[in-house]
Formats: sequence, structure tokens, C-alpha cells
Amino acid sequence: MNRFHSIMRGTLIKGTLILTLAGLLSRLIGFFYRICLSRYFTGENIGIYQLITPILALTFALTAAGLQTAISRLVAQAVTHSADSAYQILCTALFASLILSVLTTAFLLLYSEWVACFFLKEERTAPLIRIVALSVPFASIHSCINGFFYGLKRTGVPALSQLLEQFFRVTFVFLFCAFLVGDSNSPKIIVAAIGLLIGEIFSSIFSLICCFRTLISLSCTMPIPSLSKFRNLLGQLFSLSWPLTASRVIITLLLSIEASYIPECLEQHGMSTADSLTVYGILTGMSLPLILFPSALTNSVSVLLLPIISEADGKHNISQIVKTTRRCVKYCLLLGFAATIGFYFLGLPVTSLLFHNTLAGEYVRRLSLLCPFLYLGTTLGSILHGLGKTKQSFLIQLLSLSSRLFFVFVLIPDFGIQAYFMGLFLSQMFLSILYLLALRKYLYYT
Repeated sequence: MNRFHSIMRGTLIKGTLILTLAGLLSRLIGFFYRICLSRYFTGENIGIYQLITPILALTFALTAAGLQTAISRLVAQAVTHSADSAYQILCTALFASLILSVLTTAFLLLYSEWVACFFLKEERTAPLIRIVALSVPFASIHSCINGFFYGLKRTGVPALSQLLEQFFRVTFVFLFCAFLVGDSNSPKIIVAAIGLLIGEIFSSIFSLICCFRTLISLSCTMPIPSLSKFRNLLGQLFSLSWPLTASRVIITLLLSIEASYIPECLEQHGMSTADSLTVYGILTGMSLPLILFPSALTNSVSVLLLPIISEADGKHNISQIVKTTRRCVKYCLLLGFAATIGFYFLGLPVTSLLFHNTLAGEYVRRLSLLCPFLYLGTTLGSILHGLGKTKQSFLIQLLSLSSRLFFVFVLIPDFGIQAYFMGLFLSQMFLSILYLLALRKYLYYT
């Protein structure tokens, strides 16, 4: 038993360090990217670009999110018996994910104007949606292969592919914008969408190459699954993935509605269209990414917690789940309170230095109170998923998000962006409390 604990702890620490380092580097590149955007584009243009973020999240939830988790769980079980079985799981998942992603791409290409006008409430996002639609199949391939490597507990390839995606995206946008400015032309925000597509293409190609080499090293014969085997694996994948996919799609859809209506509700408060998009762009493109920077650590822990908790739960190793849960709560709260203090006092000078924008600094100070609940909620949600309590996690997220939408639709028109800050804080606190109650068995276990 002690050997099992040490192996699990070593796997979690090593994998977390790799993913955290990659996450921190990726976020540093992301900050350079946002500085680049703030130099070449107006706050309104950044706001328009940020409006397509919900579309990206929704397509990922629909085509790959649930399947990635299912792949991770099934591969973790299969690879101990046969590398060929793990390969067949990946092939089946890739086939299903690509079918979903091609259908999603076709829909977005055909109905981009409708999505822009009636869903995002901004017709200028239509060209961006068409570009982003082309990235969906590549993102699906990338996500499925990441799930395969998470199942093998090899985090190096997902970490490096994440860095490559960011590197190629930022490099393209920076060079293209610098070239246009050098020729006295003004770059259009569609360049950022093209950069996103290029980043996904390169990361998916890299992931495929690494996957092929890994399968060879595992002496995999790469057999094509028979029709009966394919049906069986497809059934297993969808039985594991559909609850998570359904919950992610619903949650992401609600988040998309929230994002698309914030500028409109700000207009009802008395702002012009340009000012409301500028506020939204500063909030989501500058302030929130800074607040989320330390979550590179908690996100890394969350990714690795799911297979480790699942394995411990499958072996009825309650003590391991208890120890892991308690440590996550303790360290997430410590990180959160430290981040709150740091962002409250340093938010304004940091954003002034990075973005030359004092309003972003004011937003960071107000958002700093979110940190303990933000970081805690991420890891606790992953523990619940690892225990197979996806429905419970979904209901908790739904209640939390519903309370936030109340602030968006009812209070922002009267009180402006301040109401959104209050809604974010209360909903995130509510989410963390409900997660803690759901896991109380493992917090008070003796």
C-alpha cells in the first residue's frame, strides 16, 4: 500500500510539474500575445475577437471534451494489458470526434452570419467565426491524442503541443501585424483568428507524430479494430463521455449566452456600443487572463487528478482519495489567498506596465477576491469527475452559473459592470461551497 501511495504521489508531482511549467510558459507567451494585440488593435476590436471565445469553447465541448476524458480513463485501464487495445480506443475516439468536428465546421461555415447576429449579437464576428470553424477538426485531433497521453500518464507531449500551439499563433500574428504596420497599413482583427487556426494545425501535426512514435516504442502492431470491436469501444466511449459532453455543452452554452449579452446589457446601462465592447475586451482580454495566470498550477493538478482519483476509487483506496482531497483544499486555498494579496496590491502597476491600461488594473483589484474560490473550484470539480460524480458536478455548476446569469440580465442594466463583479464573486463562492459539501465524506473521514 505504501508503494502504491509513493507511485501515485510521484506520478502526480512529476506530471503536475511538467504541465505547470508548460502552462506557465504558455501563459507568458499568452501575455506577450495580449500585449501585441493591445498595441495593434483597439479595445473595441479586442472585444469583438473575445466574443468568439464562447464559440471555441462550445465546439470543444461538443466534439472533444467528453471524449478526451473517456479516452484517458479507458487507455489507463487498457494499456496495462495491451498497447494494441489502447491504440484501438484512440482510433475509435478519433473517428467519432472527427465526424462531430466536420459536422460542426460545416454548420459554422454555412450559418456564420446567423451565429454572429443572433447568438453573439455582433455581425462583425462572422468572418472570425468562419476562420475559427476550420480549426475545429485539428483541435479535435489534438484533444483526443492529449487524452491518450494523459491515460498513459505521460504529460510531456500535451505540454509541448500546448506550447507549440501558442508559439505558432503568436509568431504569426506578431510578424504579420509588424509587417503591415511597417507598410503603413492597419491590421484587421481577423489576423488573430488566422493565427489561432495556424496554431491548431501545427499542434495537431506534432501530436500525431509523437503518438505514432510512442505506439512504436510500446511495440504496438496498430491493428484496425473489427466492426464488433469498433461498436463495443464506441459504446464504451460514449457511455463515459455523453454525461460530461452534455453537461459541458449546456454549461458552455450558458457561458456563451452570458458573454454575448454582457455588452448588450452594458448598452442598456447607458454605454455606447464601442464603449461596451471596449469594457468587455479589457475585462476578458486583459484582466481575467492575469487573474487566471496562477491557475496554470491548479489546472495541471486537475488534469492529472482525474485518472489518479479514478484509479484509487476503482481499487476502493479511500485513504488515498482522502489525502489527495485534503491536500488539494489546503494548497489551493494557500495559493488563492496569496494571489488575492498580490493582485490587489500589484494589479494596477502590472497592467499599466503590460497593457498601458489603468482600467484593466482596477478590474484586476476587484477580481482578486475571486482567487481562493476560483482555484479551489477547479480541483474539486476534477476530483468529483474522478469519482464518477459527473451529474452532481454538472448540477452544482448549473446552479452557480444560473446565479451569475441573474446578475448579468437583471442587475447589469441598472448597476453596470460592478454588478458583474459581484455576480462572479458570489457564484464562484457558491460553487466552491457546494463542491466542499459534495466531498464532505472525504474531508471528515477518519
